[in-house]
Amino acid sequence: MQQGSPVDVSIALKLGLTEEEYERIVTLLGRQPNFVELSMFSVMWSEHCSYKNSIKYLRTLPRSGPALLVEAGAENAGLVDIGGNLACAFKIESHNHPSYIEPYHGAATGVGGIHRDIFSMGARPIAALDSLRFGDLDFPIMKRLVRGVVKGIGDYGNCLGVPTVAGETHFHPCYNYNILVNAMSVGIVEKDKIASATAGGPGNVVYIVGAATGKDGIHGATFASADLGEDSHEDLPSVQIGDPFMEKLLLEATLEAIGTGAVVGIQDMGAAGITCCASEMSAKAGTGMHLNLDAVPLRQQSMEAWEILLSESQERMMFVLDPKREEEVLRIFDKWNLLWAKIGYTDDSGLLKIDHRGQRVAEIPADALVVGGGAPVYDRPYQRPRYMDAIESFSESDIPDVGGAEEVEIVLEQLLSHPTIASKRWITEQYDFMVRTNTVHPPDQYDSALVRIKGTRRALAVTTDCNASFVFADPYRGAMMAVAEAARNITCSGGTPLAITNCLNFGNPYNPEVYYQFVHAVRGMGDACRAFQTPVTGGNVSFYNQSEIQGQTIPIYPTPTIGMIGIVEDLEYATSLAFRQPGDLIYLLGNPCRVIGCSVYLQHFRGVEYSPCPPFDIEEELKLQHTLRSLIRQRRIQSAHDIAEGGLLVALIESALPRQLGFEVVVPHDSRLDAALFGEAPTRVIISIDPSHRMSVESELSKAQVPYALLGCVTTGSISLNIGPLKDITHWAGIYHNALSHALGN
Repeated sequence: MQQGSPVDVSIALKLGLTEEEYERIVTLLGRQPNFVELSMFSVMWSEHCSYKNSIKYLRTLPRSGPALLVEAGAENAGLVDIGGNLACAFKIESHNHPSYIEPYHGAATGVGGIHRDIFSMGARPIAALDSLRFGDLDFPIMKRLVRGVVKGIGDYGNCLGVPTVAGETHFHPCYNYNILVNAMSVGIVEKDKIASATAGGPGNVVYIVGAATGKDGIHGATFASADLGEDSHEDLPSVQIGDPFMEKLLLEATLEAIGTGAVVGIQDMGAAGITCCASEMSAKAGTGMHLNLDAVPLRQQSMEAWEILLSESQERMMFVLDPKREEEVLRIFDKWNLLWAKIGYTDDSGLLKIDHRGQRVAEIPADALVVGGGAPVYDRPYQRPRYMDAIESFSESDIPDVGGAEEVEIVLEQLLSHPTIASKRWITEQYDFMVRTNTVHPPDQYDSALVRIKGTRRALAVTTDCNASFVFADPYRGAMMAVAEAARNITCSGGTPLAITNCLNFGNPYNPEVYYQFVHAVRGMGDACRAFQTPVTGGNVSFYNQSEIQGQTIPIYPTPTIGMIGIVEDLEYATSLAFRQPGDLIYLLGNPCRVIGCSVYLQHFRGVEYSPCPPFDIEEELKLQHTLRSLIRQRRIQSAHDIAEGGLLVALIESALPRQLGFEVVVPHDSRLDAALFGEAPTRVIISIDPSHRMSVESELSKAQVPYALLGCVTTGSISLNIGPLKDITHWAGIYHNALSHALGN
């Protein structure tokens, strides 16, 4: 087919567009598009780039606040004022489909892409986080996927010199056919050196900088906007190949170039490559852009115009420069031995004009391609999922309670060896978490990672969180609880929550039950963020995480991952989860748990898939966190640890493990012992204090009307509950620290 020839709706359908969208394109152009133009629309109007099935609800999220320096979605990443002429740029994105098809490169390029979003803002990345979801480790390919993803994340981050400081890894059979790889980057920038993704006015010059353009990643955005199926391995060309050493050169050159003041605008060539950068930067500035694809450095000289425009080859940036100062910037690119090429200029036409081999191959209004411009916006029908009938019919009375210390030990051993709960040391040991020496502590010592703001006594607290089982059972309440857990982890570490980014992982939006999950989860997230005053700075929507396997539709659990940052005003407030010394008193803050719904205990030990989400009261959560922050700042807290997966007893073990201490506690319960020990109700924290602070701590908790119970005390290593003694901490340490490695066969 001649790339300049008009094409009909049949080609549009093959490219993933609908008949209605094709007619919309014809209307916008006033003519039939040619193949190149239709290809550009197909990627820019894919869900991955246009958010066409989600933007209506994303716009309901709180998107402003006194600390926000840019409007949510306006730049490559969120930007929050952290004081002292500094800002924090941060963002989370998914690389799910590529990581399932090719785990090493899929995960590695996800890390590379999110870091480019940060340093394209002028910020130096100082920390990386991840949120990973895998299926059952007995599923045939899962161990290979786990090994590949973890190695890809570790290798890319270690080579780039950015520490991977925190994250979460969950395992559930719902992810057997669609794993989730969500990568987050956090950077610091001086407020007078912030860069923008804009083309500026007419007469600026456009450069492509970094790696040569190849055929890898073509239609990657479209690939991310479709279900995986049994033939998805044939989409391997959609997976990009990363080069962290090239990215390191690009990072340093980019920051140096931005520092000159000669850079008008800059954007990472991520999804949809040149097409995305050119259209978004032009539309933002209200200008046009004239590009000559013959100038683009290529790895394969036979590439057609649509391939060049859609390529997602890694480690590439689009720079828009002041023409009077371009030589100054080019010297920087040469200094860092980077490939660069001038590929066009900006004008006042409002059009993207693309030339190739001496012919005009595309001419499109830039605004027609982007969100908020010509891209379609949909509100899909939704309905309550049928599985919720099974959830509502659940009865705790049908589940036997645990019957004493011996059975408690059996349950505890299974929980501590479950890969979701077990130590992630096998993963974190592959990551360099101390490079650049900003990281305050090793992994698993605090509920959130703390990263120093150099030259100050302050630190950033960063975390990723989501309990997808809660969201599956109740999308609205579960999403609220995901925000609350992220905030609770930052509070337990001595910080104050500031803002969030999100990665919304769901099934196919054309499935009304999936869309129900999405709509209600966004509502819950928005309400929680308003309560915590943590605006949403941006993020990513990843739909189509479901597969058709032997005629059966298998979607993932709805997984709205929360990436949150907070500020620790003085490092003396940094609070570990680890018990400090024998004799310290242990308290449970928050109401004792009276439910077992959605717990790992119920799912894994009792084999129950459908159960209700625990109750949640946002006002109680706010009160708890406010009071805990006050106690931490008064230096009355020795340790603080959020109760999450596994429940109270697992949390106690996790607090005892770092210093190989033990505990002697009385577990309050008025009905079920399993609920008290293994239930996962939110708004609960374990703290330990020096006995000398007992009266003042209890007085403040009572004054704030925060429920509390004195559980007992820290011991030298023995463990005892009111139902009897358990094996000592060395026994549980062996299970907890070795379970994941053993499960993977290492």
